[in-house]
Amino acid sequence: MDAIPFDTRATGIRERVALQGFMHLVGAQIDELAPGSATISVTRRDNLLQQHGLFHGGVTAFLIDNGTTIAAATVLKPGQGVLTAEYKLNLFSPADGDRLICRSQVVKPGSRMIIVAADVFTEKDGREKQTAVALATIAVLDQASMPPLRQAGQVANGR
Repeated sequence: MDAIPFDTRATGIRERVALQGFMHLVGAQIDELAPGSATISVTRRDNLLQQHGLFHGGVTAFLIDNGTTIAAATVLKPGQGVLTAEYKLNLFSPADGDRLICRSQVVKPGSRMIIVAADVFTEKDGREKQTAVALATIAVLDQASMPPLRQAGQVANGR
């Protein structure tokens, strides 16, 4: 890897994720970061639920999209960034808990793409139940080829 201590890398990841407006909109948070893995979660709110009172599948998809890119970011070299290229998501149990948790683990790091697996759980009364599984391909890009980072509270092009 490189000489950057993981704590420094983790701080940078948390700072970049804090610039994502959608993380704030959904109310998601990073719970854990370690080399090759990330855990993010969201607490149950009415506006995250579908008509039967379950977490909407779109919330699960968002957690997978973001959780897998965050996990991939933990294995990058300096000057690199990540973007989701694709993911395959299987929803197999209703997400009816108080919290939705996504645990992502790098399966295969690479110089151009990183393969990351994710498991999603719902937590209810202190117990977890798995609700989904996914496999993602995360593209590795040079940060110089990416748009500049936004500043906190900045709106891009009025959108």
